[in-house]
Amino acid sequence: MALGLYTLLWWLILPLVPLRLWWRGRREPGYSVRIGERFGRYRSDVPVPRGDVIWIHAVSLGETRAAAPLIERIARDFPDNTILLTHMTATGREAGHALYGDSVQQVWLPYDVPFAINAFLARFRPRVGLLMETEDWPNIVAACQRVDIPLYLVNARLSERSASGYARFPALTRPMFAALAGVAAQTADDAARFTDAGARDVTVTGNLKFDVTFPPESVTLGRELRVRFGESRPIWIAASTREGEEALVLDALARNALPAQTLTVIVPRHPQRFNAVAELLRTRGIPFIRRSENRAVPADFPIVLGDSLWELGGYYTASDVAFVGGSLVPLGGQNLIEPIAMGVPTIVGPHTFNFSEATENAVAAGAALRVADVDKLLLEVRALLADSGRRNRMRDAALAFHAAHRGAADRLWAWLEPRLRVSRSSDD
Repeated sequence: MALGLYTLLWWLILPLVPLRLWWRGRREPGYSVRIGERFGRYRSDVPVPRGDVIWIHAVSLGETRAAAPLIERIARDFPDNTILLTHMTATGREAGHALYGDSVQQVWLPYDVPFAINAFLARFRPRVGLLMETEDWPNIVAACQRVDIPLYLVNARLSERSASGYARFPALTRPMFAALAGVAAQTADDAARFTDAGARDVTVTGNLKFDVTFPPESVTLGRELRVRFGESRPIWIAASTREGEEALVLDALARNALPAQTLTVIVPRHPQRFNAVAELLRTRGIPFIRRSENRAVPADFPIVLGDSLWELGGYYTASDVAFVGGSLVPLGGQNLIEPIAMGVPTIVGPHTFNFSEATENAVAAGAALRVADVDKLLLEVRALLADSGRRNRMRDAALAFHAAHRGAADRLWAWLEPRLRVSRSSDD
């Protein structure tokens, strides 16, 4: 009954979905590509995989990057299998193409309605599915259970807020979690919440994002950007900012003067917001350079707008201090592990429930700082830019913290690889 009501709600909103895709496609063209795939309809140039298919679902950019160690091991140990990579967001699909090229097959994950899911499963016939982090869809799970496709939730996280939301609809969510073949959770707290929600075969393997590193080219790019930005200038980055945070930062900059010649680099999380942030800067009369202009930054320009894709590692390398966005507003925070891995002193705001344990541990280790609001953020930025010894201590703590938490990919593979072999043997 609960699954039927859930499906009915999907049917009611489904006619509006093409309009929403069209609207988003105006700002981000990737949403206008191959719309039929979202409804289980595939063009003739989408090949039907031969042999065994291992399906990985990575909803967006962060999950797609985090899947890299897993994809590497599957390609190494199951070379005859096709890796099918699905996404829901345009940035996720673009990242998949940039990172993995032709080594994986990519399509959109269909919407969670039976006709689309059934068409997807009939077309690609995966022998196993691996869902990254938090992607739990009742009809997808139910459909895979009906046709004996084991689904594993890997690098899984479940915040207290999300767990409370699921608990409000136990008739729908408990069967969904119980139908999963297993869960590899990031932390013990995540594992306990999944178990309470009804999941079985739950283990703790750690966070794959500690095993994801920027390529060496990021360091080279960072050195080039440092020269372009001004080698002698203090530089801090507001990275992966979400809607509303740029205005908060600019307001705080007007109230809190930073050291002379300080350069602020703002890198919005989503590329469709690059132009909106540029307009915000123009409206306020703030001189700025867009990274896409590909030129040196004049000494009297206080802002660089990082309007480029796949260059975040370079921005971090070029910066003395990093703030990680999505944390000044109640969105749970973006990935603070990335700047920590680069040895950059890192600051986050009060809202970090997406990286709760990683944040708490990083702060305790001296690898990161948490601030209560944007004014405290600017005070900490100012203090760190003025104190190279403190920055160096945070840098050493960050690198040590990152090194101590690596190994999730090996732990996940030790748990998952035998299950993949069992699923193949049972198919045979």
